[in-house]
Amino acid sequence: MCRQSATVCLTKPPNAAQRAAHGIAERLGVLRDPRDRRGRRHALVAVLLTACCAVLAGACSYLAIGQWARHAPQDTLARLGVRAAGPLGVRRAPSGSTIRRILTLVCPGGLADLLGCAPTGARTLAVDGKCARGSRTDAAPAAQLLSAVLTGGRTVSQLRVPDKTTEVTGFTRLLAPFDLAGVVVTADALHTLRDHARWLVEEKKAHFVLVVKRNQPTLHGRRETRSVRTLTVTDLGLDFPHVAQAAKIHRHRTDRKTGKITRETVYTITDLPARAASPQVIGELVRSQWGIEAVHHVRDTTFSEDASKIRTGHEPENMATLRSFAISTLRTAGHRGIVSGLREISYTPFTRPLNLIGLP
Repeated sequence: MCRQSATVCLTKPPNAAQRAAHGIAERLGVLRDPRDRRGRRHALVAVLLTACCAVLAGACSYLAIGQWARHAPQDTLARLGVRAAGPLGVRRAPSGSTIRRILTLVCPGGLADLLGCAPTGARTLAVDGKCARGSRTDAAPAAQLLSAVLTGGRTVSQLRVPDKTTEVTGFTRLLAPFDLAGVVVTADALHTLRDHARWLVEEKKAHFVLVVKRNQPTLHGRRETRSVRTLTVTDLGLDFPHVAQAAKIHRHRTDRKTGKITRETVYTITDLPARAASPQVIGELVRSQWGIEAVHHVRDTTFSEDASKIRTGHEPENMATLRSFAISTLRTAGHRGIVSGLREISYTPFTRPLNLIGLP
């Protein structure tokens, strides 16, 4: 059963070989089509590729995705895998309602895994949650999404935290399918739990750097000075599994606009010994946690995620996955600024997105 949903949309999560398949169409072919077999006009993979390319071209809503698909030329539709029909072999793009229906039903855990980046061999992996505020309804709270992001802003996967629970319940489910050997996992104070530390070290053969105070919002428009002091605690009987060092980090921040100065002290613990993690390295590892905040910031400001009223079924998490996929694709292509990357794609919106994701 899908680790993301109570419905049987996948018998099990995609395995490593399926996630590592060379072509994106081949990877997405693993997903089960949630529609009834009768009346299917478009293949599932073609619809999902259409949505991926439209979001990569800057589409923020179903209306925009549908408009992109409607204006796509025949050669673009052919590359997306849209079937030719009729004696003239005309390809008709999937409508906005078809795309929406599929994103409402398709397995969110499988889609996030198959569109994500493999963490194998990475230095750090940041875990943090984000609330899709616009998905709130009168009967249900807003969707809470827990993500894992590599250095550089490339998303590994994402899952939706069940209502009436917290991010803590999704931590191991999010990371369980992946090879984390040697990877340093960072997280905020909510995940500084003995069970999480023990699971990372003993089962996943990973390392951890966990803060013992809630992280602050991302530091856009601020100047910061930090000092880091570390203490080896291996033989001090600290009641926390595998902990080898504790660090005390002083942060002095100056807001560039207002000139306001704030000071903060943050404590972290890690299983990395002093020979593997100096004070400078620990400071860099803690700072890498902010990379996931940057991804969330881009999804809010560039793709208007918080303002989005997408809220039915699996829509909130699947649309968030498409936005994260667009960000990861642009980062991988070397774009440091997502806005400038989207602007460059807008000049050739029906070829550049397909080239970036490697469609023949």
